[in-house]
Amino acid sequence: QVQLVESGGGLVQAGGSLRLSCAASGSTFSLKIMGWYRQAPGKQRELVATVSSGGSTNYADSVKGRFTISRDNLKNTMYLQMNSLKPEDTAVYYCNAEAYYRADFWGQGTQVTVSS
Repeated sequence: QVQLVESGGGLVQAGGSLRLSCAASGSTFSLKIMGWYRQAPGKQRELVATVSSGGSTNYADSVKGRFTISRDNLKNTMYLQMNSLKPEDTAVYYCNAEAYYRADFWGQGTQVTVSS
């Protein structure tokens, strides 16, 4: 099995930056795609960005140009660099991983709060 642990969340002012990390452990050899999702109060969970084992990336339109997703396969760690943060980015951010055998794994989430 796979365990995912997020870190790096916090409180920042609008226009500031944060770097989130997701450390994976367990059967990490089987992970095909990793990604970040977020869920704001009263809203459904939405995709932020994904990165494949080969480095291909996808971004939601709302974060394109501001956020950068990456992964270090040797360290089994995924990152989300968030720049030019806006109050609407406030949410709980979740790490997700999909294995080649179709199983999904989720972290516990980390809170990101952006103040005006």
